[in-house]
Amino acid sequence: MPQAQANGLTFEYETFGDTSNPPLLLIMGVGCQLVMWPDSFCRGLADQGFYVIRYDNRDVGLSSKIDDAGAPDIMAAVTAQMTGQPVTSPYSLDDMADDAAGLLDALGIDKAHVVGASMGGMIAQLVAIRHPQKMRSMVSIMSTTGNPDVPAAKPEAMAALLTPPADTTRDALIAQGVNMWKVIGSPKYPGTDEELRAVAAKSVDRMVCPEGFGRQVLAILAAPARNEALAKVTVPTMVLHGADDPLVPVEGGRDTANAVPGARLEIVEGMAHDFTEALVPIYLEKVGGFCREIEAGKAAAE
Repeated sequence: MPQAQANGLTFEYETFGDTSNPPLLLIMGVGCQLVMWPDSFCRGLADQGFYVIRYDNRDVGLSSKIDDAGAPDIMAAVTAQMTGQPVTSPYSLDDMADDAAGLLDALGIDKAHVVGASMGGMIAQLVAIRHPQKMRSMVSIMSTTGNPDVPAAKPEAMAALLTPPADTTRDALIAQGVNMWKVIGSPKYPGTDEELRAVAAKSVDRMVCPEGFGRQVLAILAAPARNEALAKVTVPTMVLHGADDPLVPVEGGRDTANAVPGARLEIVEGMAHDFTEALVPIYLEKVGGFCREIEAGKAAAE
């Protein structure tokens, strides 16, 4: 895959579709590599007329690692946040939003539809806050504002995300991934055992960087609430959330939509916090449909 230099780092990325089509940038969640965006989703968006870019965030996959920051203490950071103490992080979600804008610049893209999932949704929100000139629209999926009054993740979901495997063999890491996706997965749109194992194996075989995952977690925990800044966002916005999300409860999506003036809120019953093949048609309908609507509006205005 190609790489680009942005914000002083190197980013691994992949594209789908015709470069002459409207660009659409996909930003994945904490610890997740670009391959977590299903190929069928990326190809489907390209078939709908978009030039799709997916990439590895800093500290994950084949993009630059911030190794000089050292190994993070996630549990100490979680405890600090729960007791109202400040959380320190080697970099911020703001820095990661600057990464996204810098990648677009490196690829010669003036404006893109920016679609983020989970932590990626937080980053997309910050791109809209910090770099609105780079955005054709924003789609925030299964994400939240950082508002401390929004309900927290269910304990079993947090445990599945943060508990390290008993050992670091390939089989153990894959088993951990399968278990996590089962815990936070969509009850109405589950992935098959074969699918979940293939997804976990693809990530494990591509790159394992637990320290990078931990540093991304710290960036999330250290981030202040974005509600006040989101109230000034004028980028066309859709918020997409699963009604049954145990990791980022649906109230996080509602809070995001309430924070952004004119935002569209789409809540999907039976959806949780995953990207199974069973969910791809829904994502294509909601995300692709919204971005096509924005493009149609721009064309009509011209």
